[in-house]
Amino acid sequence: MRHKSLHVCVLSLAALALAALALAALTLAGCGAGLPLKRDSQTLPAVDRNSTETTVITSYLETCLRLARGSPAEQAEILARASNDYGAAPTPSIVLRYAMILSTPNHAGHDPVVAQRLLREVLASPETLLPAERALAFLQLQQVDRQQSLQADVRRLQSGAERSTNDRIAQLTKRLSTESEENTRLKKALADAQSKLDAIANIERSSNNGRPNQPEGRKP
Repeated sequence: MRHKSLHVCVLSLAALALAALALAALTLAGCGAGLPLKRDSQTLPAVDRNSTETTVITSYLETCLRLARGSPAEQAEILARASNDYGAAPTPSIVLRYAMILSTPNHAGHDPVVAQRLLREVLASPETLLPAERALAFLQLQQVDRQQSLQADVRRLQSGAERSTNDRIAQLTKRLSTESEENTRLKKALADAQSKLDAIANIERSSNNGRPNQPEGRKP
């Protein structure tokens, strides 16, 4: 079961990475579409933004993969390091990394509720994140929201099933109690009838025993 969950988790992270990079690329393209091109031979070469975005996304996802695949001790170490970093200097990138770790399933520190809150916090100030980080946070929040909604639906169904089961049990219990009371009443009526019959029989025996014997006729 854990192997299957791990496989699903890896596929989800891979899909998340591709989607985040694609969304970041579209964002960059949209931002640069209206800017005029400038030729300046003295300007320094621009940093390869695509390479930077890929490196950032890879860093986040490698941490999540090591967490999903690691032993309990390794998972605890990754979680503790992320928690300490978050407590010491909660920069947007560190908060995002901590939220990604908390939202990764199959480890003791899995906490989608806190992850959901942290993701919303960093997305409240999108300008503090790189485009790829914004895309990753947005997609991860969508996934966490969806999982929380599904879990809420499951809890509602379970609660409804429990209520239905409890109602059914209550009905059966009431029926059994009614039948038990009826059986008790019938047994009591039968006992009363038997007692009356015994009393009548005793009276008849007493009457027969108290009747005088007829004298025998005289012989000629």
